[in-house]
Amino acid sequence: MPVDPAAPSAADRRRHVSFHDLDPQGLAATYWIDTDRWKGPDELSVRFSGLKADGVPGKPPEKFQWYEDVDAISAGTGRVAVTAQVSNISAGTWQVSAEPVCRTDAEHRLHASTLPGTTPLRSTVHTRFAPLVHGPGVHLLSWPLLVCLGAVLAVTLEAVFLSARGVEPTGPVWLSVLANAVGVFGARIWWLALNRQPVRNFLKAGACIQGFLAGALGTVVLGALVFGWPVGRILDASAVGIFFGMAVGRPGCFFTGCCYGRPTSSRWGLWSSDRRIGRRRHPVQLYEAALALLIGLGTLPLMLGTPPHVPGLVFIGSVMVYTVGRQLLFPLRMDTRTPRGRNATILGCALIFGADILAAVAF
Repeated sequence: MPVDPAAPSAADRRRHVSFHDLDPQGLAATYWIDTDRWKGPDELSVRFSGLKADGVPGKPPEKFQWYEDVDAISAGTGRVAVTAQVSNISAGTWQVSAEPVCRTDAEHRLHASTLPGTTPLRSTVHTRFAPLVHGPGVHLLSWPLLVCLGAVLAVTLEAVFLSARGVEPTGPVWLSVLANAVGVFGARIWWLALNRQPVRNFLKAGACIQGFLAGALGTVVLGALVFGWPVGRILDASAVGIFFGMAVGRPGCFFTGCCYGRPTSSRWGLWSSDRRIGRRRHPVQLYEAALALLIGLGTLPLMLGTPPHVPGLVFIGSVMVYTVGRQLLFPLRMDTRTPRGRNATILGCALIFGADILAAVAF
């Protein structure tokens, strides 16, 4: 059989396969709702229908149908982006239509007609590597970049303040690096436990700051005790770095669509996405970053001046203040906690903080 010299060889095709050609493949399609002119219901579903545009001749075309539910549409709150992320489909080009329909059970909305006064969207969408598929307002690289930058800042500040206190920083700094790694593991385990997910979902799990702090703190305390380092001084020196690092890293959650706030029409709201719905929300991630920054600034005078007679008081006090502030911000988040649990946590932290202040004054 003659070979076309212009045809690419198998080796050439392998060399030209890009990262976006990996499996599984997926696509993202977005339907925009302009609330300034919205006359429809407060709740609806957006039906996304896809048809493979470059299917195999002689075979039935591949199709999909996907629904995204939208709640609490308020007039005058700007544009709302409703995104369907469809994965495990054939690579290539798809013709996708999106239309708002009544929010009802699956059987009825399957045959529901487009809501009056709305216009269906039709677009051509190309697939890509599914983990990288996202809608507007989501910047996937911002979280690892900002978190890593925050971790570097935290460790650097810890080394500076340990040196200022006459403690050789090399060992404790490497211990803090290990603690960060353990903290990342703990953050995922905490998320799995909180959401009652099996351990096999570890790689897909989110992260909880409580798990990170518990894992990192336990590693620092245990390591310092094993090597005979001053535990309290190390914790105090790390407090400044931790909260300045969180002030840098926490905005990564805002830009990647995690730990998101509730929808709002307030002038203080900012447009952001939860990876499904982009709309005006309470920017609780940025509020928490500001809280961490204020705590970091508040610990600076304590670390630059005469150190407390009882090592560890700066760390304990700053963590208690942060925990109280975080509980006060929870009502602005979508994943709110129960009032009873929040109040109990605030009361406990207030008592510990009070004891921390008394110990600092008494000794």
